[in-house]
Amino acid sequence: MDEDAGGIVLFVGTIRNQTNGKKVKGLEYEVYRRMAERQIAKLEKEIRKRWPIKSIRLVHREGKLKVGEVSVVVAVSAAHRGEAFDAARYAIDRIKESFPIWKREKFGGGRYAWAKGTPIQSRSASAPTTSEPQTSPRGIVRRRTRSLVEA
Repeated sequence: MDEDAGGIVLFVGTIRNQTNGKKVKGLEYEVYRRMAERQIAKLEKEIRKRWPIKSIRLVHREGKLKVGEVSVVVAVSAAHRGEAFDAARYAIDRIKESFPIWKREKFGGGRYAWAKGTPIQSRSASAPTTSEPQTSPRGIVRRRTRSLVEA
């Protein structure tokens, strides 16, 4: 725990039991690992340039997940809650729109469908650097073992 942090925001995304009115039994995430690791490091650096945060942790699961399981976690600490909230919201929005992670939903009767997403976009930070990343991308464990992509 950082004694300088006055606010810590934790976003936890879970697998819901429906999408567009269809019952979902679970889903599977496919991840382009090398690119995802680079994107995590880049996003963390961008966030540190835009907000004076104390620490950040981004985690996304890979593989088959059941309804109710955690799929993504964003944790951000900052001196003030507003900065922590803004940085955390920005992080999850960028993960959803620009990471090489694809979601395949499982429906009743063994049917699967790829979820429609947003085309990958690139963004650049416009604010000056406030600090350098304190963490670096870590290796991702083997596929199909509910691995994590994290910074």
